[in-house]
Amino acid sequence: MKRHYPVVAAFLIPAMALLVIFKIYPILLGVYDSLFSYSFVNKTTLFAGLGNYITVLKDASFQNSLKVTLVFNVIVNPIQVVLSFGLALLLMVKLRGQRVFRTVHIIPITVSFTIACTLWGVFLSPEQGLMNSILNLFGISNQTFLNNSKQALAWVMVIATWKGLGYWALFFITGLEEIPSQLYEAASIDGAGYWKTLRYVTLPQMKRTFKFVIISDTISNFILFVPAYVLTGGGPEGSTDFLMYRIYRTAYKYSNINQASAMIVILLLLLVVIIGIESYLLRERE
Repeated sequence: MKRHYPVVAAFLIPAMALLVIFKIYPILLGVYDSLFSYSFVNKTTLFAGLGNYITVLKDASFQNSLKVTLVFNVIVNPIQVVLSFGLALLLMVKLRGQRVFRTVHIIPITVSFTIACTLWGVFLSPEQGLMNSILNLFGISNQTFLNNSKQALAWVMVIATWKGLGYWALFFITGLEEIPSQLYEAASIDGAGYWKTLRYVTLPQMKRTFKFVIISDTISNFILFVPAYVLTGGGPEGSTDFLMYRIYRTAYKYSNINQASAMIVILLLLLVVIIGIESYLLRERE
């Protein structure tokens, strides 16, 4: 094996270099910045220790952003996982025009999130949006949608689910296609119907795929940024002020890189804990 080390290293070093430069180094830099505070009066950088973390955790705006992000994930993650798996099951059914359906379902994936949010913004426009026109046909008065603090977060959930549904379904389709057909044949011979086959054959074989999708979906939704930036600006009344958007505003609007770095570290630690719990609950069992 030793004579193959140079070849292995030649392949690994470029990837490891990119990982260090674009992943590990920014994390270490963020941790470093979070421990200091820049004084605009004296134009000096002072060691703050945990001061930035204490300030951030006491900030009502940060607490609201953390709450909004957690509520969003608790609701959206299960919905996206269940619906995308259901969509994958439907796309696996052999029907006429199946290729067309598979093509249509990936359309949201091909559209950038910024463009998608812009289109949804037009669709949900309180004055000239198509959604209000549809509601008017049923005698429902115009709604303010994204301008309503009681509706905005729910509509962002709809937009995020619409955007991610087809993407996560692709992973489920791949997992479903890898299940040996012999298992389904054996279940059929034993007289198992669709639901028993789904419960005792399909779901057990999809554990690894579910684990990957759940963890990846959690990370994706915790760093959600575009809808708040394009559509709501974190409002109305902070109802869509996601943690990632709060970090962006703290760093680039309020020019407080140190507190923004502290927020990033808190977000990273929160993700590590949540992903650790998910990995433990979804671990492989004999």
